[in-house]
Parts: sequence; C-alpha cells; structure tokens
Amino acid sequence: MLAEIITIGDEILIGQIVDTNSAWMAKQLNDAGIRVKQISSVSDNREHILTALAEAAERADIILVTGGLGPTKDDITKKTIAEYFNVGMVENQEALNSVLRIFSKYNRPMLEINRMQAQVPANCEVIINKNGTAPGMWFNEDGKIYVSMPGVPFEMMYMMEEEVIPKLIASFKLPVIIHKTILTAGEGESFLAEKIADIEDALPDYIKLAYLPKLGQVRLRLSAYGDNEQLLKSEINQYAAKLIERIGSAVVTDEDVPLEKAILDFMAARNLTLSVAESCTGGYISHLFTQHPGSSKVFFGGAISYSYELKESLLGVNHETLLKFGAVSEETVKEMVAGALKNFKSDYAIAVTGIAGPDGGMPDKPVGTVWIAAASAKKTIAKKFTFGNKRQQNIERSAASALTMLNTLLRDV
Repeated sequence: MLAEIITIGDEILIGQIVDTNSAWMAKQLNDAGIRVKQISSVSDNREHILTALAEAAERADIILVTGGLGPTKDDITKKTIAEYFNVGMVENQEALNSVLRIFSKYNRPMLEINRMQAQVPANCEVIINKNGTAPGMWFNEDGKIYVSMPGVPFEMMYMMEEEVIPKLIASFKLPVIIHKTILTAGEGESFLAEKIADIEDALPDYIKLAYLPKLGQVRLRLSAYGDNEQLLKSEINQYAAKLIERIGSAVVTDEDVPLEKAILDFMAARNLTLSVAESCTGGYISHLFTQHPGSSKVFFGGAISYSYELKESLLGVNHETLLKFGAVSEETVKEMVAGALKNFKSDYAIAVTGIAGPDGGMPDKPVGTVWIAAASAKKTIAKKFTFGNKRQQNIERSAASALTMLNTLLRDV
C-alpha cells in the first residue's frame, strides 16, 4: 500500500513553522507496513488543495491530510474537501457533543464559530478529537482512503496512534517492512560504497541498502519488504553482520540512534564519564548529550570558556600559552582538555576552540579554523579543522568532528 501526506498551511510555506508532522506520520505509516510515496505542502488556497488531492489520488492508495481545520476563515480544508467529493456539509452530533464537553470542562462560553466545527462533509466518518475541537475525518471513496486531521501536532498524533493506524491495519492486508540501521563515523560515503560494493550487489530484490550521510557520519539502512517477518529479520541481520565485519572500526553501532547517544550508551555500559571544554561551540556539544534521558550517568558537564580569563581560571590554561599561541591553537586546546580531565574529574574529555565567524578571522587563522582535542588519562589526540564561513555550520561541524574523535579514542583500547 502506498500513502501520500499533504500538509496544508501558509505558515509552513513561508518558513514560520517547521513541518514536523510529516516526518512523524511517515514513521508511523512505515512501521505499519505502509510505504509513503510522496509528501507535499500546499497553501491555504482552494485550488491548490483540490489539485493536491487529485494528484495524490493518482499516486497513492491512502491520502493523509493535516492542517486547516480550525474555526477561523483561513481554515478552508473541510469545505474544500467537501467540494472535492461534491457533497454538502452536515452537523455531526458526536462531534458537536465533543466540542460542548471541551467548553464545559473549561467553563467557557461556546461561540457559534466553535459550533461550526461540528460541521463536516456529508460522506465522512468522524474521528473524535479528544484533545481539541476540530474533528478528524475518514473518507472511503473510489477505493481510496482519505484522512483529514488537525495540524496541531499532539492532536494529530493522538488520532494517528489511537484511531487512524489501527483502522488502516484493519482495512488492508499490509506487508511487513523491516529496517536495520548501521551508524558509521570517520569514513566517507564513497569509500564505504566501494568497500561494500559486492555485498550490496548480492542483496536480493526485496532488500534495499540506502546511504544517509551527515557531517562525517554515514548511516547505512537496510530495508526488507515481504510477508514473513521472522525470515526477513533473519536475512537482514545476516547482511548487516556482513556489512559490519567488512566496514570494521568505522562502525559505531547497529542501532538507529544519533552519534552522541551511541557514545553515551557505550560509555554507560563501561561506567565511563565525560566532561567538555567548549569555546566556539558555546554549549552545543553539551546540549547534544543532555537532550538524551539518562545522560547524567556519563556526562558530568564542563565549561563554556570564551574568554582568556575563563580558560585560565576554569580550565587551568597557562596565560603564557594564550599569549604566545592564541586561543585557537593546538597548545591551547590540549591544555583545555587536560584541564577538563583534571578539574572535572572525568575519565574522558573533549575540548573545542575556534573561530565560528562570520568575523574574527585572521590571515593565518581564517574564519572556520577550529582545533579539537579528545583525551583520557592515557592518551590525547588533537586535530585542526578548516571549515567554511557560516557560523551555525561551523558550530555543527565542530561538534560532529569532536564526537567522531571521541568515538575513535574510546574504541582505541
């Protein structure tokens, strides 16, 4: 079964909000055995919505729509869908009762504009919204399933998990889709592809390999499609084992997790601790670690030391080192990482110092110059990087490089 997702709203197209709904919905559909054919975003415009629905029906069996179900005049999805199916609008008593309950719960008067939210296309099956006033709508027309849901993420998510996905599973005989992801770091996509070319060529038609590169990392995703779940799992694990053996030390984990989470898991399993000394990344590396539950088992914290004074007082960097070599230097970054190990009493530490930009560059140290160090009590590694002139990209690249260096050090035992 093929699905298409359509998100409706000018706020998406002008960049005012990021469409997180589509990514979340795609994962739920994929887990249920439904492949997403296309994702589209369209404006709050009648003709655009009608065209999007018609085109989606040519490509997919299931069309999921979010957005445009609010009570205001710019929310035109319901009326446009009714026009698409050439039906009128009717008041749904169950939807009206749901709206009345919500306003009664909060002891607020219900306006006529809110009552209008119980108006739905005559050919729909209502999906009650337990977290808001806009009902969802299920249509079964000409062998196609259409589902319209609110754009508010937590309202849509409830409907998908509790109503839509179970109903889709009950309506179709869905195939099994199995994914297996291998995270690698420190080796480029083309090098990996060349190294595993014969394994990839030997994959059966129902198992596909995808390369997903990101800032010094490449995720290899094996996807298997069929009816026998146990057989697919067995086969995909066999091919994953072959890839892991061939790739060797560049493999970080065979779980679909970010690099920093893989590092946390690796260190937690070995009762190892970590601290950081950040300058140009401004706490971004700390954020990457602490966004994950349980990070405190490994991550002690650290210092964000922009100034010379804080590099000296918090990390013990020698004043003479800073004067002679500058803050962005091998000598300084090594003293920063040593200071983190000593002062924060962790098993491992990483340090970053550089020129994120867009200004502050010098002829011998242009914008994008970054020194990174990773250290344990036994070993310190340091490396100079030269990135570009975009500040945010430099921060993200510095963090990714620091994580890769730490991962290399952790596994060099």
